[in-house]
Amino acid sequence: MKPHYLDKANPDVYAAMRGAADLVAKAAVDAGLSRLLVELVCVRVSQLNGCAYCLDVHTTKLLAGGETTQRLGVLTAWRETELFDEVERAALELAEAITTLPSAEERLAIEYRVREVLSDAEFGALSWLAISMNAFNRVSITSRHPVRPHRA
Repeated sequence: MKPHYLDKANPDVYAAMRGAADLVAKAAVDAGLSRLLVELVCVRVSQLNGCAYCLDVHTTKLLAGGETTQRLGVLTAWRETELFDEVERAALELAEAITTLPSAEERLAIEYRVREVLSDAEFGALSWLAISMNAFNRVSITSRHPVRPHRA
């Protein structure tokens, strides 16, 4: 069975998603979030969802933006290292909670913790970023977007 690319099957719907993603990116810039932090969150959400296509896209962007292979390599175990600063840790915790949807009590506890670190603008932008990335993961997973080898 060949893949059914949702983005090609319904280009107007996909264009609307891209438009929303552009607004999310603007909110991130307006909140003062670094490009590396944005890509770090995209990679972590994609790891949790198992989206190979989005992992490829955002890992490439992260490395091109100057992220280290060490931090990328330990991203799945970020809580076990001191390699991520307070804002990055809060952003990753928030993105994980939005992606995995723990119990309401756990989500509230996480929100209290991360709001001690993040401004309202950062919290909002990072929340929308995680929500948007989750949606794009689902489009790529459902569509079975292929990961092609990078050219050297």
